[in-house]
Parts: sequence; structure tokens; C-alpha cells
Amino acid sequence: MERNLALEVVRVTEAAALSSARWMGVGNEKAADQSAVDAMRRAFEAVPFCGTVVIGEGERDEAPMLFIGERIGSGDGPELDVALDPLEGTTIVAQGRANAMSVVAITETGGFLHAPDTTMDKIAVGPKAKGAVDLSLSPEQNLRNIADAMKCYVEDLTVVILDRPRHTELIRAVREVGARIKLIQDGDVSAAIATGFPETGVDVLMGIGGAPEGVLAAAALQCLGGDMQGRLKARNDHEVERARRMGIKDIDRIYRIGDLAKGNDIMFAATGVTDGDLLRGVRFFGGGARTHSVAMRYRSGTVRFIEATHRFDRKPVY
Repeated sequence: MERNLALEVVRVTEAAALSSARWMGVGNEKAADQSAVDAMRRAFEAVPFCGTVVIGEGERDEAPMLFIGERIGSGDGPELDVALDPLEGTTIVAQGRANAMSVVAITETGGFLHAPDTTMDKIAVGPKAKGAVDLSLSPEQNLRNIADAMKCYVEDLTVVILDRPRHTELIRAVREVGARIKLIQDGDVSAAIATGFPETGVDVLMGIGGAPEGVLAAAALQCLGGDMQGRLKARNDHEVERARRMGIKDIDRIYRIGDLAKGNDIMFAATGVTDGDLLRGVRFFGGGARTHSVAMRYRSGTVRFIEATHRFDRKPVY
């Protein structure tokens, strides 16, 4: 895969972030998401590859654009699978809160788990704790193992958990073992990726979030040398049937990071929409804006942070 493709994909996430950031705090989730989808789809038309969306906005009958199975790209270049979320955190943007991003991951055909649109129990850590997570163990034991791997006390760990009623017992268990907790309203892709950067102060992601988002997080953590496990948590029989249609035979299987994102040449890009632990959000000024992005490549282990200034009188306005 051409290494410059990673930088081309950054332009795609920048386009989606610039468009959706206009809706920050306006209270319109649908408009924020649609603007990101439209801008991302237009930007993909200039990327030199033949892409197939395997993680997207939903199935064809649910999403008019960037649906699972849609073909994207210029039509020239390698055949690749694409996992994307034009706006990871629609509610975040609508309410003007932190950690919204635009996200894209690409790899060779068959490199991503075709995750159904259901929820997933996840645990994610950075490189220092690689190999120390196991969803078959209790939260308490996982945190002790993570602390041992990171050569610190459990009390030194910061665990990010989505603030949901379903996590009452998880929160209790983490508190009892002594770890610190950071509750978030949305945006667990950002939180999972943050575990790979010590400066964010995030050590562990735990709890149930979206399954497609789990694949995106796994792609980034593969590039960073981190670790992750996930187990599907279907909410009803319809979701179980959807999973089976997508080739999931064992709904209770624990997926390791290499099962979620197994490509040998994964590329990942994200651009901040609102300020977060890892990326700054879009900053508008008269006639333009500034964006903050990250681009990663698994094969080389390269991680680039990219600050860009966009002039709206010279650049496309998505």
C-alpha cells in the first residue's frame, strides 16, 4: 500500500471535521452527522484507491451515503477495505462537549472484522500493558494485571468508562480495587486511542460501547502497539440475526486485537472536531480554520500529528 495514502486519508478526516464543527453546540445531531458524511464522501472521490466500506454509517437501507458495501475512492489504485466514522460523537458536537473526532482506517481486503451494528464489551490499553488484558477475567484482576505490566500501583491507573446505567457494577468494581475513574458521555474510540499516549493520562478503557467503534479503536491501537479485546453484546434477537448474516457464528466469542484488525498494512487517521484528550478541535477564524489530526501506519509504526491551516478562499469548503 502506498504510504502517502495515509496523508490523503487525513485530508478526508479534515474535510469531515471542518464541516461538522460548524454545528458545535447548535443542538442538531442529525445535521452535524450529515454534514460530516457529505464532506467525507466528496473528499474520498479524490483519493487514489478502490475502497469498500466495511464499517460505516449502516446498511444500504439505513444510510444513503457511506453505507456498508459502498464503493468509494477515485477508482484507481489498490483494492482496500475501509472502516470509518465521519463524526464519532454526534451528541458531543450537538452539545458542544469534548472528544468528538472524524475517523478513518484502511487496510487490505479482509483485514477488518465486519462488526454488526450492536454493542461490544471492550477493554483497551496502550503498549506498556500489551498482553495484560483478558475479558474472561474480572475487572479487578484485569486492573491488577495492567498495573503489574505498567510497573505501577492500581491506584495510579485512570480508567475511562462510558457513563451509562449498564456500567453501575463495573464502576463499583473499579472503585473497590482503588483505580481512578474518568466518566465520559460519548466518544469511546477517542478514549481507547488515548490509552496509547501517556501524555493523555488515560491508561485503560473498559465497558460496553459500539461494536463498529471497537474495530476502529483496534485499528489505531494496532498502529500504536497497544492491546484490546472485545465481545459482542447483542441487545435483542434482531441484532443476533444481523450478526449471523454478517458471518458471526459465535456471538459470545472474545475477539483479540488481531481478530478485530488483522491487516498487515493498516493506516489510521483522525481529526479533532471538538477539543479532547488527544486532539484539539477545529478553530475557525476569518476566512479559514485550523485543524489538528493524527495519522498512523502499522507497517512502519510511524505516528504523525498534523496541524493544518485551511484558507477557505483557496481550499474546498466542505
